[in-house]
Amino acid sequence: MKNSIVDVAVSVKKEGTKLVHTPIKICMHVRGVVRTDMRVLREATALIEAGFDVSIVDVETDIQYPRNENIADIHVKHLIKPEWLIPEPRKVMRAFKTVQKLMITTVRLYNVPATFYHAHDINALLPCYLAAMLRRKRLVYDAHEMPLYEFEQAGGSKINKLIMRFYLHVIRHAVAVITVSPAIIEEMAKRYSIDNITLVRNILPYQMAPVSDRLREQLKLGPEVRIVLYQGNLQPGRGLETLVKTARFLEENIIIVLMGKGCGTTPAELRTLIAQEGVMDRVKILPPVPYEELLSWTASADIGAITYSPDYSTNIYVQMPNKLFEYIMVGLPFLVSSLPAIVDILDKHDVGRVLPSLEPRVVAREINTMLTDTVRLAQMKRNALAVAQQTFCWEEESQQLIQLYHMLIKAESQHE
Repeated sequence: MKNSIVDVAVSVKKEGTKLVHTPIKICMHVRGVVRTDMRVLREATALIEAGFDVSIVDVETDIQYPRNENIADIHVKHLIKPEWLIPEPRKVMRAFKTVQKLMITTVRLYNVPATFYHAHDINALLPCYLAAMLRRKRLVYDAHEMPLYEFEQAGGSKINKLIMRFYLHVIRHAVAVITVSPAIIEEMAKRYSIDNITLVRNILPYQMAPVSDRLREQLKLGPEVRIVLYQGNLQPGRGLETLVKTARFLEENIIIVLMGKGCGTTPAELRTLIAQEGVMDRVKILPPVPYEELLSWTASADIGAITYSPDYSTNIYVQMPNKLFEYIMVGLPFLVSSLPAIVDILDKHDVGRVLPSLEPRVVAREINTMLTDTVRLAQMKRNALAVAQQTFCWEEESQQLIQLYHMLIKAESQHE
């Protein structure tokens, strides 16, 4: 299969009596630091291994890096703009800077010749669209979350409606749309009448689950203590307040660990709530760990938690967060709220339990039950490890991306 994909990942030109094979060029753009964006790096690497020539234009915050470098075989073109990722509080200045960023980024993208301009998320879409239009090439849109939900949340003003209408025009102009969750595909079809969306989930490359006790070692806990782990950003909408309030109703020797990057005032609010609930010994907050170490920390928990509030926003409701596949990769059974894309996986593969509600007593009851039934817990662990190796691994998932570009090249050659 790989050889056939490589064959279509090149254009063939005749120079004299020679046939010259030139790899098809893809220029990706992400409005952020690509070296920490594992999805973008995985996609770029998969396409390079399939025979494509991939460049990435990103926004680098460290001024010590050169404007151009290679990460593995990926040509990375940095916009060295640390100030771009700092929110601008003043509306007039924010609008001015938005236009400035758009112009600078479009010029940078235009100077990277490519057949396809691949925009990673909505904030990368417009400059990729302009570069593709100027070069008369093709646009691919990769939606990492529900697009346009922020404009919908901002209200129905004329300006917001015009912006949404314009972005919908741009998305419909793309020759391909990619996203991370089946629920997002359904929602985009329903809201925006956008069909033929390719699902490329945010799944890790397969690796054997590590044997680890890092959380107990870090927290100085005995082997009898059972750990419920939430990993990911500490921010609103994740149901973290529910987990804190749940702690009072847990059986003895069960603790909750919240591990991840703090966003805004959320960590301080959680610590205040922990003190108010009197559960300092039952709820622990840990900072994020390096990504390459994450799975060994995850593997040292007993169950995982995905307690996002489905009613918080459309974006939350349709999510399929990274932690889902991280839990599965290490064989960690998990509890999940009623998020349709995740519940569907759980129903098919029996790797956890669905929470009937987010009422703290109910969540505690489900945790207690899950940890008490060690036979069922062990079965769910085995199920997760098996499905990680056979289905939920990047080696399998990346084929969706490669086959998509295969079809795009075929369509491009027919168009010419």
